[in-house]
Amino acid sequence: MKTLIDILLLFIALEHIGFLILEMYFWDHRVGRKIFQMTEEFSKSSKALAANQGLYNGFLAAGLVWGFTSGQIHVQMFFLCCVLAAGVFGGLTAKRSILYTQALPAIITLALIYFSS
Repeated sequence: MKTLIDILLLFIALEHIGFLILEMYFWDHRVGRKIFQMTEEFSKSSKALAANQGLYNGFLAAGLVWGFTSGQIHVQMFFLCCVLAAGVFGGLTAKRSILYTQALPAIITLALIYFSS
């Protein structure tokens, strides 16, 4: 079970590093506009906000990596709860698919940690 939890933690961390890269570096690029279905005008006007959001995703990734490398379950659970909260909020306010790409992996991993300890 620990191996599965570790794989999921690293997957979620990598996912958030990907979000960081997309939001900080590709938001106002054709790749980012295609992924997020934005117009060029919108991506230009919201570039600074997206970079800020990307930075927060980087903090989530850093916390998950810290939890993984330290093996501290309370650190893992804290950052997974942060990911879950961000995923639920994003799913309700921005795009429903965020519930599946961000919140669902976090809740599955939280459940595995909870029921394996």
